[in-house]
Amino acid sequence: MKEKKLSNRKRKLVGIVLVLVVAAGVIAGIVLGLGKKEKSGLTPVTLSEVAHSIFYAPQYVAIEMGYFEEEGIDLTLVTGFGADKVMTALISGDADIGFMGSEASIFAYAEGSNDPAVNFAQLTQRAGNFLVSREPVTDFSWSDLIGQDVLGGRKSGMPEMVFEYILKQNGIDPEEVNIDTSIDFGLTAAAFKNGQGTYTVEFEPHATLLEQENAGYVVASLGVDSGYVPYTAYCVKKSYLEGHEDVIQGFTNAIQKGLEYVNSHSAADVAQIIAPQFTDTDVETITTIVGRYLEQDTWKEDTIFSQESFDLLQNIIMEAGQLSEKVPYEDLVITDYARKAAEE
Repeated sequence: MKEKKLSNRKRKLVGIVLVLVVAAGVIAGIVLGLGKKEKSGLTPVTLSEVAHSIFYAPQYVAIEMGYFEEEGIDLTLVTGFGADKVMTALISGDADIGFMGSEASIFAYAEGSNDPAVNFAQLTQRAGNFLVSREPVTDFSWSDLIGQDVLGGRKSGMPEMVFEYILKQNGIDPEEVNIDTSIDFGLTAAAFKNGQGTYTVEFEPHATLLEQENAGYVVASLGVDSGYVPYTAYCVKKSYLEGHEDVIQGFTNAIQKGLEYVNSHSAADVAQIIAPQFTDTDVETITTIVGRYLEQDTWKEDTIFSQESFDLLQNIIMEAGQLSEKVPYEDLVITDYARKAAEE
């Protein structure tokens, strides 16, 4: 009788334990469910970037630090490999936001686009590429390029147009330089290593990697010699503006936070944050590149795209012979979101 009583007690104890286990499972399920619900509550946004470069460090800081999630955005980043391809993705709807040189939006508008790409936030304020020589050069002068073969990147692309702008600023007719525009800017470093060109215009990390491999030598910064130029900005189709105001504001806020972090931290700090974005490049090299960009004041303090900057950009495009008439600033630039982000 005693054994049976003990057995009943055991059964009751086991029953209690099972109830507790089930209850714990239900609670865990609810917690997990809430987590999933919270995550699913984020707004999916696809961003197509012109290239994946350390030049855009504030953007990657925003990604790695979770700034987009803080703003309610589930960001998908796609590399378009060229402004023309990014614009195509934007127009087709494959991308919600495009990140590239604003010349692409100007060209599309000039061609009569019914739904133009509107720039709402600027990221960089200097060119991010460098002139690399095949041989070491002491006391480089831009006049050294006269008669030389230079890999300049795609015709009508920002790298090539800024390069021509610098030549003209130094009294050199671009026709005096043999500029090869047949190679996409993402492939010029490989072509240079294979023996093409005496000089090449390169973004990072290619400029630094060419130096590390003793395949080239950085002799000038296009960012320094061209001055302050609105090199890259974020844009959306005009039709996307209506109904997505919160998304655009949140996106701009996240980029603003990225800018503030980069402009207030050391190159080493920034490199550690963005390293997961560049697994093929060691942290020491990333640090060197970020430091180089910080030294030349590459990144803006805010994302406001001013009319003065837009006019300068159009002057560069017109001097390159790629635009016959300026387009209205107010039709292609909106600063409301950037101004609000800067105030917060």
